[in-house]
Amino acid sequence: MNEYQTFEMEEKDSNLGKVEISPEVIEVISSLAATEVEGVSARGNFASGVVERLGKKTLGKGVKVELTEEGINIDVFVTMSFGVSIPDTAEKLQVNIRQTLHTMTALEPNRIDVHVVGVQFEEKANQNEEAEEF
Repeated sequence: MNEYQTFEMEEKDSNLGKVEISPEVIEVISSLAATEVEGVSARGNFASGVVERLGKKTLGKGVKVELTEEGINIDVFVTMSFGVSIPDTAEKLQVNIRQTLHTMTALEPNRIDVHVVGVQFEEKANQNEEAEEF
């Protein structure tokens, strides 16, 4: 796949030029939309974690965008909070990403696949405070 691949917007009757959106922009928008859903935290891979520790933030972490003949396919890798309904939260996540992409770019993704890669329990600090109370 060409690393400089872009998605060309539908042309309207305008002589102003064309608009192209790179997959990285779609990744950032999708990642930010994912973090808006309660009970979800976007995940990155090991490399993005190392890069982030070195000072460069990876805004599209946890999201993979693929441009195919059928359209835009989005894979979202998330960790969910313990106690949330995974099917309900995943559906809210898909709806929020679809709405946000449509609002910001007028693009309709072909599919949004949610991959739950972990469950986040309460912070250890909260557990230590509770243990001290007893």
